[in-house]
Parts: sequence; C-alpha cells; structure tokens
Amino acid sequence: MTQIKLHNTRTRKKEVFTPLDDKNVRMYVCGPTVYDRAHLGNARPVVVFDVLYRLLRHVYGEGAVTYARNFTDVDDKINARAAESGRKIGEITDETIQWFLDDMGSLGALEPDMMPRATEFIPQMVEMIADLIAKDHAYEAEGHVLFAVESYTEYGALSGRSIDDMIAGARVEVAPYKRNPMDFVLWKPSSDEQPGWDSPWGYGRPGWHIECSAMAYELLGASFDIHGGGNDLMFPHHENEIAQSCCAHPEGGFAQVWMHNEMLQVEGKKMSKSLGNFFTVRDLLDQGVPGEVIRFVFLSTHYRKPMDWTAEKSVEAQSRLHGFIEHIAQYGDLEDSSRLEPEPAIVDALSDDLNTHAAINCLIKMNGAADADRLARNLVFLGIFDDDQLATRVATHRGALTSLAAIAKELQAKRFQAKESKDFSEVDRIKHILALANVGIRMNKDEVLLNPEIDFDPSKLDALK
Repeated sequence: MTQIKLHNTRTRKKEVFTPLDDKNVRMYVCGPTVYDRAHLGNARPVVVFDVLYRLLRHVYGEGAVTYARNFTDVDDKINARAAESGRKIGEITDETIQWFLDDMGSLGALEPDMMPRATEFIPQMVEMIADLIAKDHAYEAEGHVLFAVESYTEYGALSGRSIDDMIAGARVEVAPYKRNPMDFVLWKPSSDEQPGWDSPWGYGRPGWHIECSAMAYELLGASFDIHGGGNDLMFPHHENEIAQSCCAHPEGGFAQVWMHNEMLQVEGKKMSKSLGNFFTVRDLLDQGVPGEVIRFVFLSTHYRKPMDWTAEKSVEAQSRLHGFIEHIAQYGDLEDSSRLEPEPAIVDALSDDLNTHAAINCLIKMNGAADADRLARNLVFLGIFDDDQLATRVATHRGALTSLAAIAKELQAKRFQAKESKDFSEVDRIKHILALANVGIRMNKDEVLLNPEIDFDPSKLDALK
C-alpha cells in the first residue's frame, strides 16, 4: 500500500500517516461562516483538502474514507447581515450555503461525505458544555459559560505559545466575569431579536469554538485521523477545540494529525478591500476565469507555502490547460484513459505531504503522443476536470478542428486565386474574421493550418458565410 507522509502541525514534523482504522479513515475540516460569498482565500483550504480526500480515497478505497466539513450558520456576522437586510437568518444561510457549494464545485471540489450545520447540533453542544462544567473545566458567570483555560495544562501546545504570549498577541475580550483573560465563551445569552435556544444557563446560543468539537465528536468519534483548516484558525479556534474536546473526552485523542494551509495573497499583497484586491470566487468566475484555471494555480504552489494569485499566473494556467486539451484531442482516447490508474509519480508526489507542485510538473512532462491518455486520467484524478468536463472540452476542440479544416481548404484556394489576380482583399477578410474568432493561422506555400486558440468563438465564423 502507498505510504502517505503528512506534516503534522502538532508535532512540527512530517510523519508517516497511519490511520486509526484503515477501513474507516476520518477527516474533519473547518468550513465557512455562511453570511456572504466565499472569497478566494476561503477556497484554498477547500481545494487543498479536496486533493487529500481524493488521495485517501485512492489509497484506502472510496468507501473507507469519511470527510466532514461544517457550516457555521449561527454567528454574529449572520445576525448583523439579517438585521441590515431585513431578511430571515435561515434564508441567508440557505442561500449562502448553496452559493458556497456551487462556487467550490466550479473549482472541481467534491462535496464532503458530511456537511453538518451548527444549528443541527445544539443539543450535543449543550451536553458537552454541561459535561465540561461537571468536570471543572468550565464555569457559569453572568449568563455566560466559559472554558477555564488554566484547567487544561496542554493549552497552547498546537500553536506553540504560552498563555502569557497568547494574551499579549491576541485580541481577547475583556470581561469582568472572566477568571482569566484567555477563558473563552462556550455559551452566551441571546436577546429576543437574536437566535437562541433554551439551556440550563438560560436562553442563548453557543460560542464559535464549541460547535466543531461537538460535531466532530458526534460524527467521527472521540479520536479521528485528520483535522484541517487554514493556519489563521490554528489560534484560537483549533487550540480551543483541542482543549474542549480533550477535557470532555479524555479517553480519546481528538485529531491525530493537524494540517494547516498557508494564506493567500493577491499580486504580492494581503487581500484587502481597502487595497482594492479583494474578490470572491464568483467574481473571478463571472469575469471569465474558468474554475479549472483557479484550481490549477492553487495546485501549482505547495499548501504550506504562501500562495500568490496573480493575473500572470492565471493567463499561464489557461494557456497550459488549453495545451493539455489540444494534446488529448489530437492523440487521446478518453475511453482508454478512464481505465488507467493514476500515474505512480503523481500519487507519490501527493503522498509526500501533498506536493501538488511536483504533481503539476508531472503533468507538464506528459507531452508525447503516447502520454495523452495518461494526461487525461491524471487531470481527472487531480480534480482539474471531471470526466464529463474533459469529454466535452475534447469533443468541442475536435469539432472545431473539423470545421476549421474546411475553412482552411477554402482559404488556401482563395490564396491561389489571389496570387493570380494580385487581389488579396478576400484573403485578408477571411484572416481578419478568423482572428476575431481567436483562430490561430499558420501558412506555408503548400497549406493553411488553422487551430482554435483560447477563447475560440465559433459564432464569429458566421461572418464567413
């Protein structure tokens, strides 16, 4: 069996991945707070852990892997959006969840096996909070329930910070009812206008961190294999998850491996609305950047390195993918490719701490006629295209080549006529229309060769009729 190595944030080293049960490999990834469109940075962990999900399914079998990714659908940002828009919270969260799934699907991300919503697990959160109080890891104060950080001696081990460092480096909520400034909210009171649920501590709603602990335990158990997310979640969210979960269920180890992707920049700068370089995945898609291009750019950088989205990288990726389609259309047989196993070199690259950069380089090297089927199979394996998308793109390209071959024959005849008459106006007219349709033109003394380029627009060829 393929040996997978993953960098474990908790141990700060790359380790051989050994699942607790190779017939039941379990992964939890923190999902979005659903009040608005997902921005480009939100999409990076989705793509990273989608690749890991595909690798795990390949190595252990599709039925042996469970991937859970949550939706935070109770949050002050959602409440604020509802108040300012006059819409119901449920309408906003339902709409935003569907936006998220549609946009991530456009990037080739498979839907996880489980997509729990926080509001579906309120009873489990209340039960966990009550248990933490009973075990002296939490306390009630002025309608709030707080986790007592000092009750968990390993607090800070994931992020490698002491409590004093965390107080100095974090924006902690100063409240007179806290025993320690780092104590964090498990339950807080709700007003009549805010969403809330009955609890032993009054009408209220959960804090942010408790939801993932409760859902992970309910869906994956006290111990599971992998917990993932962006490195901005390492502290405080993941640190707090560990504290809650290990104190509530000391019989388990919570996540065995912690994985964190680095952040995303745009043109070398942190994405920010004030800098004018903030955009959502939907913004890019609506601007005509295909989802496979976004995914290709993401995969070209290792997940633990900062990723810089640039217009130049987008153009390069689009050109590279167009070349792949050309190559498969000319030499490939998609029925044959679908029966192939993923390329061993690509599986090995992904098994080495998700080295997608090396995997992309393997794709690029598949440029011989005999490589076309392998190229097609591995584009699908990496999620850059699915089978139907690839078949459609290849069929479209082959259809364009067929129609352009007839036009090329006509253009060659017009060239011969023009050489006799010295009137090249009709040749120039045809070439102009072809250029408008994004058709590449190559001519020599014996033939005309036409090729559909990126953004080929066959409708523009109607002007030739």
